[in-house]
Amino acid sequence: MQAREHGLAVEAAERSGERAGRSAQSTGSSALTRSRVRLDLPRAPRRSLLPEYDPEAFGRLSEKVARFLGTGRFIVWMTLVIVLWVLWNIFAPDDLRFDKYPFIFLTLMLSLQASYAAPLILLAQNRQDDRDRVNLEQDRKQNERSIADTEYLTREIAALRMGLGEVATRDWIRSEFQDLIKEMDERRLFPAERDEGDR
Repeated sequence: MQAREHGLAVEAAERSGERAGRSAQSTGSSALTRSRVRLDLPRAPRRSLLPEYDPEAFGRLSEKVARFLGTGRFIVWMTLVIVLWVLWNIFAPDDLRFDKYPFIFLTLMLSLQASYAAPLILLAQNRQDDRDRVNLEQDRKQNERSIADTEYLTREIAALRMGLGEVATRDWIRSEFQDLIKEMDERRLFPAERDEGDR
């Protein structure tokens, strides 16, 4: 009985596989045979063998290290450590010396320090370049806004000047009043002649 049920299950699986194969052939794609991925949901984070770190925090640390490496304090401390290292390995008792005369371990330490310092300095420079690029872009946009504002104000001032050309100025009004006063004085002095001239 179990063998018969097993046989029926195998036949049903084969039939469903044939149907899926036919539907995939009819649509011309094999995407229907595998499970669909939901595009409206974020992917689950993948596990990585590499250690995870915050790039922003690492960048800030690299800038601090680069700033320290570029100071006189670092040079003084490094010089002091090297002098003490050499003096200890020359004048200390033989059993307490850890790096004898060719100072190979000191050379290794300085090479290690240089191999870490160079990439950290480059990373700090890249971050500074990115900041400079953003600042330059903001300055460029600010300059464009300032130029647009200046052009707008220039057009407004030109329009005001054109409008003021049609406005009565103080000098023009004064000259018109003077002409009216002269005309009125002439009417007072020669009223009879004007009356006869009007008739």
